[in-house]
Amino acid sequence: MLSVRFVELPYHRGIRGFVALGGVCGLLAACTVGPDFTTPQAPVGGYTREAVPAGTAGVAGTAGAAQAFAIGRDIPGEWWTLFHSKMIDALVKEAVANHPDVAAGQAALRAARENALAEQGALLPQASLSGSQQRMGVSPAQSGLRGPGSVFDLSGTSVSVSYALDVFGGERRKIEGLEAAADLQRHELEATLLSLTANVVNTLVTDASLRAQIAATNDIIRSETEQLDLLRRQFQLGAVAQTDVLLQESNLAQAKSGLPALEKQFAQNRNQLMAYLGRLPSEDRGEHVSLAELKLPGRLPLSLPSAMVRQRPDVAAAEATLHQSNAQIGVATANMLPKLNLSASWGSQALSPAELFGANTAAWSLASSVSQPIFQGGTLFHDREAAIAQRDRAAAQYRSTVIKAFQNVADALRAIQADAKALAAQTEAEAAASRSLEIARSQYKTGGTTWTTVLTADQTYQNARIARVKAQAQRFSDTTALIQALGGGWWNRIDETREAEPRTVREALGAD
Repeated sequence: MLSVRFVELPYHRGIRGFVALGGVCGLLAACTVGPDFTTPQAPVGGYTREAVPAGTAGVAGTAGAAQAFAIGRDIPGEWWTLFHSKMIDALVKEAVANHPDVAAGQAALRAARENALAEQGALLPQASLSGSQQRMGVSPAQSGLRGPGSVFDLSGTSVSVSYALDVFGGERRKIEGLEAAADLQRHELEATLLSLTANVVNTLVTDASLRAQIAATNDIIRSETEQLDLLRRQFQLGAVAQTDVLLQESNLAQAKSGLPALEKQFAQNRNQLMAYLGRLPSEDRGEHVSLAELKLPGRLPLSLPSAMVRQRPDVAAAEATLHQSNAQIGVATANMLPKLNLSASWGSQALSPAELFGANTAAWSLASSVSQPIFQGGTLFHDREAAIAQRDRAAAQYRSTVIKAFQNVADALRAIQADAKALAAQTEAEAAASRSLEIARSQYKTGGTTWTTVLTADQTYQNARIARVKAQAQRFSDTTALIQALGGGWWNRIDETREAEPRTVREALGAD
């Protein structure tokens, strides 16, 4: 139990006592209650139950390159350049520069840093200057005397200094929590940028895929229209039955019916791209890429699990939240312990402003105070228990985030392997469907089969062609998903701008 005796001392002894008491309490201030934060250990284990395969299958054509996993290889800061597209590079940079969420993240980071710096002032003595001018009337009855009262002016000025000693480190724990909150905002900014850059790349890939699907659908419609015209001429000559013409008309109508849905999806995807770029839909200038011009990275970086946990912005943000919650236990603990304050003031009082600071006008005081909560109805105890529960909750959420991170990487690895095989299969299926259609048409011309067989083969080919385009786009999206799951390489670039840095008083006043 800390106790302080209050005694009256002569002026010079009072100063020495005040300084000595401050020195003793400064030594006591080395104590910081509450648990010290330690970074959670990375989980032991891999991404998948079995060993990660060396690479994927490959096939000729767009997005058909085989990919190998470079385990332990670092991710470049501008990871989107792996696709070797100047358009992707330009649009990603535009999105980073213009998207409002990025600006909001920069401002939130600055605010959090300013809050941490503001709280640090509580560790230093606080000084204030005051002045006063009063006209007073005093009755002698206040002193037990009779007679007329007196009226006079009283001028005063003083400088006051107070120091709340952080004996048990509650204030330092509060600062620690605010610094952790700033770390949280920094990692949330990185998470925003990672999500934005990945979304821009994926939206451009989807745009390219939809363009290819629309082009393929228009080719199919053109081919089906030519085939219908031929059948109609043959029907007029009596070479084919009317049922064949009707079946072809139905087939053409079905092909046309899929086009509006693709066009709607394409338009909405363009609107989404404009939003990522910080533009209005009306500001679309038509920038795009094609699947054929994109290059699939042959070697994919695959961070070690222990590194991935440190690189993922969401995991780092969860760790900062845990750190902040841990510091709050120290704050709540310190609130249950004695608080010690030192204060001093020096000033002057005179009957006129001109006499201030003259002889016999000095007025000063030295004081120290200590307070110890005795009965608060259990408030402080339960505040601390609530802080402990919040720390436990943050720890559980951290573990959940880590598990989700491992799941994301595992899902991306599976997708890369499976979708490479899927593209190979779809390429073979398209080739087989094309040959089947050619044979069916040839047999129909010689009367060896029915038009229904031709239509069935034609529809199979149409579906295979569209599926192949989708499979090509999916391989680019899988690569993006893996890099995003691994953290996106933000540690190899500088994302913070001047807007995220705290201001100085000079800067706030606009001085040069």
